[in-house]
Amino acid sequence: MKAKTKEDVLKIADELNVKFIRLQFTDIFGVQKNVAIPSVQLEKALDGELMFDGSSIEGFVRIEESDMYLKPDPTTFTLFPWRPKEGAVARLICDVYNPDGTPFAGCPRCNLQRVLKEASAKGFDLNAGPEAEFFLFLKDAEGRPTVNTHDSGGYFDMSPVDLAENARREMVLTLQDMGFEIEASHHEVAEGQHEIDFKYDEALITADHLVTFKFVVRTVAYRHGLHATFMPKPIFGINGSGMHTHMSLFKGGTNIFYDESAPQQLSKEALYYIGGLLKHARAFTAVTNPTINSYKRLVPGYEAPVYLAWSERNRSPLIRVPARRGEGTRVELRSPDPSCNPYLALAVMLKAGMDGINNKIEPPASVERNIYNLTPQDLVELGIDSLPGSLSEALDELEKDTVIQEALGEHIYERFVTAKRIEYKQFSMAVHPWELDAYLAKF
Repeated sequence: MKAKTKEDVLKIADELNVKFIRLQFTDIFGVQKNVAIPSVQLEKALDGELMFDGSSIEGFVRIEESDMYLKPDPTTFTLFPWRPKEGAVARLICDVYNPDGTPFAGCPRCNLQRVLKEASAKGFDLNAGPEAEFFLFLKDAEGRPTVNTHDSGGYFDMSPVDLAENARREMVLTLQDMGFEIEASHHEVAEGQHEIDFKYDEALITADHLVTFKFVVRTVAYRHGLHATFMPKPIFGINGSGMHTHMSLFKGGTNIFYDESAPQQLSKEALYYIGGLLKHARAFTAVTNPTINSYKRLVPGYEAPVYLAWSERNRSPLIRVPARRGEGTRVELRSPDPSCNPYLALAVMLKAGMDGINNKIEPPASVERNIYNLTPQDLVELGIDSLPGSLSEALDELEKDTVIQEALGEHIYERFVTAKRIEYKQFSMAVHPWELDAYLAKF
């Protein structure tokens, strides 16, 4: 049912009796927004003639420059399988445009396309495959989410320990109905934690899939009386949720990370890409791990990768190169979490890697030891640095890195940093339960 053109969308919508279409887009923080239109307005929408108030969306524009236009991508047209077939509901993912017909600099999807075009101009195309983990929690009597896990299962557990098999099954079937190729689904390490993996694809398609994936998971969970959250660290003392991201560069249809004659069968481009990721990791962490809560996950001891190193099979460094070679040769960045805006996250990762290729940034030697077991002195001797320990520290690094700033563009960079500084200030001023438990009776 994949539509390619305006005419395809109009034909399919008519054949399937679609009555409403949701025009979806994201703000700079990755929060999905939408405008619902009746089918009689579909052709007008596909012509990019539907206007909305951009000043109402956080990080977009000021009120005196509020008129924005939604330009749907016909390839993203799909039905919502959970809605009735009679009077069906479909969606289109949109780019945001200025009134003069140019892409809006604050649109994360447009921004990713800009960075992809820069790489494409040098002959490179990025494929990406994320692994987004999530928790399923029970709700209270009023329907509000709690942090009481849905089950007490662990890694790869089955029913009756894994109580979410039916919910995950419906998530998988729904995603398949929407065009996803699902590779696996399973219970994760922590209680109530789950993962559904879908096949890698071109970077823009992958980013679209990620925002759709999160929307579907939350919707299906709601239908099962559960609350799904992609919050990185909702419960102290157990593993948080990551979004390990696999990347490979193609040139002329060939994976250029693979070189059969090279040591480890990794090409110079693969090593340079790793070098770029390591060089800019402290700065792009503000984007790939954008919440205060993200840094509760990025601590030693819970399988979170906090150390700036790489390895072929060792999972303790920031970057791992999975064993598969040939067309499947890829680099896995293990630090991102699913609270990130996927359009911005892929943009900064690609920009960092391309800087490594453009400037031939050699990575350090791979580390095959378990970094979690190294002492602070060992880390110093090996020259292994770590990721920022807080959102504030990550923003400090971002403000020093012009390459990652360029990946975001001036508009998104300035508004992102401003908003995140305010967020951190509010957090710093708030009184938290831990403080009351530690100090209220003592002092």
